[in-house]
Amino acid sequence: MSFRETYGREPDGVWRAPGRVNLIGEHTDYNDGFVLPFALSQGVTVAAARRDDGVFALRSLQSSSAAEVSDPVPGSVDGWAAYAVGVAWSLREAGHAVGGASLLIDADLPQGAGLSSSAALECAVAVALCDLYDVTVPEPELARIAQRAENDFVGVPCGIMDQSASLLCTDGHALLLDCRSGLSAQVPLDLTGLTVLVIDTRAEHELVDGGYADRRTACEKAAELLGLPSLRDVTDLGEALSRLGDPVLRRRTRHVVTENHRVEAAVGLLRAGAVGEVGALLTASHLSLRDQFEVSWPEADVAVEEAVRAGARGARMVGGGFGGSVIALVSSDRAARVREAVTEAYTKRGWPEPHFLDAVPSAGATRLA
Repeated sequence: MSFRETYGREPDGVWRAPGRVNLIGEHTDYNDGFVLPFALSQGVTVAAARRDDGVFALRSLQSSSAAEVSDPVPGSVDGWAAYAVGVAWSLREAGHAVGGASLLIDADLPQGAGLSSSAALECAVAVALCDLYDVTVPEPELARIAQRAENDFVGVPCGIMDQSASLLCTDGHALLLDCRSGLSAQVPLDLTGLTVLVIDTRAEHELVDGGYADRRTACEKAAELLGLPSLRDVTDLGEALSRLGDPVLRRRTRHVVTENHRVEAAVGLLRAGAVGEVGALLTASHLSLRDQFEVSWPEADVAVEEAVRAGARGARMVGGGFGGSVIALVSSDRAARVREAVTEAYTKRGWPEPHFLDAVPSAGATRLA
């Protein structure tokens, strides 16, 4: 199905935004902390044309459903289309004169794998609408606009990391993002002789339920009890933990504070060219996400354990949790063995066969045509 077949005309342009893998720094973004994602070569492509009737018409090559919305307001559309329509609403809410558009969406990024397909869709639509209507928005601000679409239109209380990665990343680099200030820096990610292997556990990733929101609420409550703007501001972990009576809040706080430290350590290793040494930090991150933040799931735990046993430098779950993917930092000559070991472990347990993809640090959103 081409754009002409769908809408009876050629598109005004084609735009693409990538998914992302977060190398390290999970559940730190909405705590004003640090994250270290990089963009994937896989992503979402949007062919688009202006409309004079104010209607937003959406079709996807990955879905039989479609949407047409003339007055986008929260609650006016649901499902995958809400992420796209929400961007138009958010741009307008930010004061940008964006009219209607016909959109045809295609993706080679697996949905539900925790690789930020939703943010890729939001950012592809955002850059498309800005170009269609000659709207100039600095990329950090555009990331905030896309984030608001997900927060206030869709109802997912995500942080700023995914949209920032999709818009700001560059080839061969990870993006060190300070989620409080919005400042970022490109950190070389030279994978010569190494592979970042993404293991899609095939456990569906869904954040519009209560688990993600509960974690965010717990972090906000802990910060409030400590008299701090956010858990980013904890400087003495031991003292902070001693002041929190709730063991759940102590666990959540311990993860956020130590995860920020792991991000800073990883940046130092990457800048020193010691990429392989980051593996131990990945495994430590997973253990913290499993035991302190309690967002892992059985398929992820098995994938991490088997990957490390088969020779990976380190591995961890990525994304918000409760399903999705694992990443493993692997020497290129051991990648095949890691794939085999994880697949064998899944087969033994009667789970669906995992999917694999080699993550290549790539560039952010761009116009293709």
